[in-house]
Amino acid sequence: MTQTADLTTLAEGVGAGDRRALARAITLVESGRADHREQAMDLLGRLPRDRQALRIGLSGTPGVGKSTFIEGFGLMLTGMGLRVAVLAVDPSSARSGGSILGDKTRMDQLARDPNAFIRPSPSQTQLGGVARRTREAIALCEAAGYDIVLIETVGVGQSETVVSQMSDLFVLLLAPAGGDELQGVKRGIMEIADLILVNKADGSLKPQATRTCADYAGALRLLRKRPQDPDGFPKALLVSALEGDGLKEAWAEIETLITWRKDHDIWDATRKAQAGYWFAEEVRLQMMERLMSDPALAARIADARKAVADGELLPAAAAAMVLKEI
Repeated sequence: MTQTADLTTLAEGVGAGDRRALARAITLVESGRADHREQAMDLLGRLPRDRQALRIGLSGTPGVGKSTFIEGFGLMLTGMGLRVAVLAVDPSSARSGGSILGDKTRMDQLARDPNAFIRPSPSQTQLGGVARRTREAIALCEAAGYDIVLIETVGVGQSETVVSQMSDLFVLLLAPAGGDELQGVKRGIMEIADLILVNKADGSLKPQATRTCADYAGALRLLRKRPQDPDGFPKALLVSALEGDGLKEAWAEIETLITWRKDHDIWDATRKAQAGYWFAEEVRLQMMERLMSDPALAARIADARKAVADGELLPAAAAAMVLKEI
């Protein structure tokens, strides 16, 4: 079978919602090989573009219960007849480059659900809590007919704002008494959250969770109202992923917010802006790859890097000198 026939078969499988074909397609788009990148672009061009899923970004520090929440939330959604895809990004080791990729074992019930698809991926060297090809994986899940795509970030803290450039709604999961709420809400990841869910609101932690949620709700009221939000948003809510409490209420708030944004033309405008962002990002990354693939330029950049490390040049001056030579 020719390569073209293989890609046609793979595209047809993805379009039909076949989970094995979807997994193979994501593996292809995540590959860094030049020939695989060409095939990936060919494959993406063959897929239906008239399907849109609700893209929900989800972040939270390690130990907050992201996997438990996603499993409970995902099972609730599949129980409503919706198809759910989970793209879980795991941090990669700075030393070995490896990742644990254990999300499917932590969400074993959801992994067995025929209406769900779970794909763990390594973050590799990408910053911002997501992998470089996560956006293309989202497009594949949409083409496969999934109604909801949950993008779980690596969970390292306030720097994970890139996920807001590929999601329709961003959910921040927090633990009871997780720190200085009024300080944390002022910047970074807190400012892009559409919904703050205080998890583990059960057992002995419930009183603490209630106080934490009230603190966040009060702090959110001090923020300037965003144009993409109706009155009352962003919100802070209590949930217990372990017991399933608050999940239906969280979904109702998500539906309310998304409906309002669609009715006010914010959904389409946001997606257009995101597409422009990823175009500029892809140009930047591909330019760097081309520069580093030229042996002479790569050597010149390495010399400039050493000069900066040795204190002979300032970083900005070294960069300007290299770019002038290019």
